[in-house]
Amino acid sequence: MAGWTGIGSGVHRVQSTPFFGSALFPAALALPYPEPGRGAQPARPARFTRLPPPEKAPEAPPLAPQVAGGRRSIDPLCERWFNPLGLRPRRAGARAEAKSEELATVTRHIFVTGGVVSSLGKGLTSASIGMLLEARGLRVRMQKLDPYINVDPGTMSPYQHGEVYVLDDGSETDLDLGHYERFTSTQLTRMSNYTTGQIYLSVINKERRGEFLGKTVQVIPHITNEIKEMVRNLASADTDVVITEIGGTVGDIESLPFLEAIRQIPLEVGRENCLFIHLTLVPYLKAAGELKTKPTQHSVGILRQIGIQPDVLVCRTERSLDVSDREKIALFCNVPLDCVIEERDKDFSIYEVPLSLQSNRIDDIVLRRFGMQAPQADLAAWHDILHRLRNPEHEVSIALVGKYAEHRDAYKSIYEALDHGGISHRTQVRVQPIKSEDIERDGAERLLAGFDGLIVPGGFGERGIEGKVEAIRFARERKLPFLGICLGMQCAVIDVARHQAGLEGAHSTEFARNSPHPVICLMEEQQGVVAKGGTMRLGAQPAVLTPGTLSARAYGTARISERHRHRYEFNARYRQQLETAGLVIAGTSPDGALVEIVELADHPWFVAVQFHPEFKSKPTAAHPLFAGFVAAAVARHSGSASVAGA
Repeated sequence: MAGWTGIGSGVHRVQSTPFFGSALFPAALALPYPEPGRGAQPARPARFTRLPPPEKAPEAPPLAPQVAGGRRSIDPLCERWFNPLGLRPRRAGARAEAKSEELATVTRHIFVTGGVVSSLGKGLTSASIGMLLEARGLRVRMQKLDPYINVDPGTMSPYQHGEVYVLDDGSETDLDLGHYERFTSTQLTRMSNYTTGQIYLSVINKERRGEFLGKTVQVIPHITNEIKEMVRNLASADTDVVITEIGGTVGDIESLPFLEAIRQIPLEVGRENCLFIHLTLVPYLKAAGELKTKPTQHSVGILRQIGIQPDVLVCRTERSLDVSDREKIALFCNVPLDCVIEERDKDFSIYEVPLSLQSNRIDDIVLRRFGMQAPQADLAAWHDILHRLRNPEHEVSIALVGKYAEHRDAYKSIYEALDHGGISHRTQVRVQPIKSEDIERDGAERLLAGFDGLIVPGGFGERGIEGKVEAIRFARERKLPFLGICLGMQCAVIDVARHQAGLEGAHSTEFARNSPHPVICLMEEQQGVVAKGGTMRLGAQPAVLTPGTLSARAYGTARISERHRHRYEFNARYRQQLETAGLVIAGTSPDGALVEIVELADHPWFVAVQFHPEFKSKPTAAHPLFAGFVAAAVARHSGSASVAGA
């Protein structure tokens, strides 16, 4: 209904849905005042009808007087004006309870970016923050967004990208996800790692299906919307905090869509539910004898141009920041002083990082920002890890023979798993990387003498294969504890076939298609597969262990599940011949078709596996095979014939 009503000094038309007379503003408040100086109103056209005189508003129940502190009750006239419906205010306790319930259902987001240079340790920092929040009782999920165009790192060279970290669901992901799993209990899936390639591929597929209804597909909003969707996928009722690491360095052109996407997320979920942490470098110039904050200022300046104001700055530095340095950074970067956090280089162990961040109260800063309360963290287990690392009772030296030996990140998880094995036995494990091609040139005797153990990891390609086989033969003949992983297991089978079973020319069809004895062959399911990316046997697969073997004793169970990444397998046609020659089949797939573990019966520790046990090792729970391998190395070093802990 439309009508004329005078409010204040003017006459206004009331639209068909009346503002006054609604539940919010009763008609009693719409008083027909004449316009000043004009007297009675002239007649209006028929379509404009004066509202009838309002009925008297029903009296609302009086509000309860506030007697606390001697305050008077609300005046009845004011009560009718400001509370025409007679609504009673909710008690303070109820408001607090409602707010608490609301906070409990909201998933908060932490975004970790990096500036100045790459390789500052965003993954370690993110994992450490996740660990601290978990230790305080929060439920955390983690994710990394990588700006490169590859769909995943599965086809990338280890020299370019380091190791490929495989998840239970078969996803081939960035090595930083290894830090996430080693530091936290979060469950990682393919939703935990996205690349520019995956984002664009998804958007292009949607466009081909016509999902954009003829619109022009653009970086903003379509690409950024897709990125935001990937972040939102991890938010759920059973998750308190999602930590998203943005790969690359602020200022890189390829990371701009990701930064724009996370800039938009606070507008949708609330700025109070988002926290931006920027990891930066404060270099020390020896010539000047001082730390320089200007690179950090410039890095934050780039973020602010994009529209992101960091809440916390984590400053990597080789020297301590004094108060004046922190004050300068806080002032020029518009960050509170207590949110400028020093993260000095850790020469001893990466497992010091969480304790360093906790000493700077980063967990308190996060909780304060999100308005959350949580009990103090119990980090006794983490302190025990560092105590064991600093106060070892034993020391062993391990030779790691591989194709990419000079590039530590290519075998990142193996180095960490060896440390975990050392922690479990209070042993300092010194690892010496040796290129397998050097063994081909100089011989195993010269390069491997004096070590307490040998590990041959996985890899691809023919280069250095004969060096690996020769190294394994040295370990077999000298009773040197040996652990073979993936390709290392296949090389162990080749060695036994050639030098114990008498199968001259035994090899893998990956490297010698016309081998007279293909003891390693392409898996049947891989026949005819042409595409390289994401087509291997990937992810967690079950296995059954043979009772009485070293592996069964180490695991302490008959059935296991381990992560795989391979195309070639043990050729079952040679199983009987090799078992006769002394090879022990210690583990197979549940149907017995695939060989998963081989051992030697007359050796203190000769274990080779087709899977990747390093991906399931943690500092708080060493993988059984790495713990057993280190124990065997300790026994050899001490001259004992027994294998402690195996």
